[in-house]
Amino acid sequence: MAEEQSKAQAGAKALSEPVRVGGSAAEATLSGGELAWRPTGGGGGGGEAGRLELESEVLGVRVDGRALRVATFARGDDAAAAAARPATCGGGERRREREREVVVEMESEEAAAAWRDAMRDRLASLGRPKRLFIIVNPYGGKRGGRKIFQTEVLPLIEAAGILYTMQETKHRLHAQEIAHSLDLRKYDGIVCVSGDGVLVEVVNGLLQREDWNTAIKIPLGIIPAGHKRPLDVTSVVQGKTRFFSVLMLTWGLVADIDIESEKYRWMGSARLDFYSLLRVVSLRRYNGRVLFVPAPGYEGLGDLVEQISSCKSNGASTGVQEDRSNDFNDETCAYAGPSIDEADHEWRSLDGPFVSVWVSGVPFASENVMTAPEAKFGDGYLDVAIIKDCPRSALAGLMFQMKDGSYVKSPYVEYFKVKALRIEPGMRVGSTTKGGIIDSDGEVIARGDGSHTGDEIEHLMAYGPPIQLTVDQGLATIFSPR
Repeated sequence: MAEEQSKAQAGAKALSEPVRVGGSAAEATLSGGELAWRPTGGGGGGGEAGRLELESEVLGVRVDGRALRVATFARGDDAAAAAARPATCGGGERRREREREVVVEMESEEAAAAWRDAMRDRLASLGRPKRLFIIVNPYGGKRGGRKIFQTEVLPLIEAAGILYTMQETKHRLHAQEIAHSLDLRKYDGIVCVSGDGVLVEVVNGLLQREDWNTAIKIPLGIIPAGHKRPLDVTSVVQGKTRFFSVLMLTWGLVADIDIESEKYRWMGSARLDFYSLLRVVSLRRYNGRVLFVPAPGYEGLGDLVEQISSCKSNGASTGVQEDRSNDFNDETCAYAGPSIDEADHEWRSLDGPFVSVWVSGVPFASENVMTAPEAKFGDGYLDVAIIKDCPRSALAGLMFQMKDGSYVKSPYVEYFKVKALRIEPGMRVGSTTKGGIIDSDGEVIARGDGSHTGDEIEHLMAYGPPIQLTVDQGLATIFSPR
């Protein structure tokens, strides 16, 4: 696809013309996938040379008389865009820092129209979406989804000339319902203005459809960036209950911090640091076992499992999803998940107690936490980071090292890749009644600590029976910058 785009741009006719940029005389060229200009020393003072990559920096282009107005997307201080944008765009708003306009004054309106058409042809060859369905969650996080859409997403969408339909979620699992029934023929992608949860709901909704095999191919994302990447989807199974994850699953320390710190949400982002300190001081460890099919290069890790029982359904009821009318168990035409014959693979195991088990399909858990430094989009593997015995002082240091992923180099951390993994969660060390929390993509899927908050949905799975994760390589597609 990228090669075809390069050929299309290379075959387009190059343009060159005297112009004015920022009030200064310049010579502009449009060649291949780049718009560039350099000062010629004519009247109007100096001026600086500049260039814009159409694919990574240009959102769209329009004409206003003789002025060619190029909407750009810039990360940080972009000298070229800053030099060329008019003074009225110099405000300090967050949107203005991201969306900028380069104004190129042509010699005639006809020339401006010709350059506009040439640039639009080149942008069209990039395969960008033209019609998007946008799902906004107004309730997530700090309830800022609606404002983010209006002030940050919408200006970019409009500058790129993208047609869109926007719908707000009204309740939990609403995005899943939307994706399950949406007429996908009308759209080139689905964009979620929300936290991780809505994206996960959309993936699960698409995979519940009878046409799941084509529905899951629609690109997903937050803000389209012109390039698409394959996205692994992980099937999380316990008995007859199935859930599809796209980000991560945690058990132990990280899950406890993520879920139990919710009661301190009034503290803002500081709640995670505060509760992390509490959990390190009062450290918990959990009995249990982790079994896995190792990726190449990790075959020597753990102990060989001579015989493994099947994790497929035996008809037992294990989760509330079985009572839902739109559940996978009731829709035989929905996606059943990747199949793996346990007998055909060499399984290995690690025994607890565990401080933390962190399974990730993507490198970052958040903007400043690199969970899995070796994770790659669409590689077909899950990255696993396990902490067993670890002194409290060393654990506190590991928490800080998660910012750049260097924590995985610690001798207290087992970091490896797997094709499939099974968690057999046990009770907290020192207790016969208290278990832990298993958290997938920010939602509790199993809980054994006996607590339950009023706004927390009933858990999908039981705490105790095995939970198996299997990767389906590149099943979905996500918008992503190169």
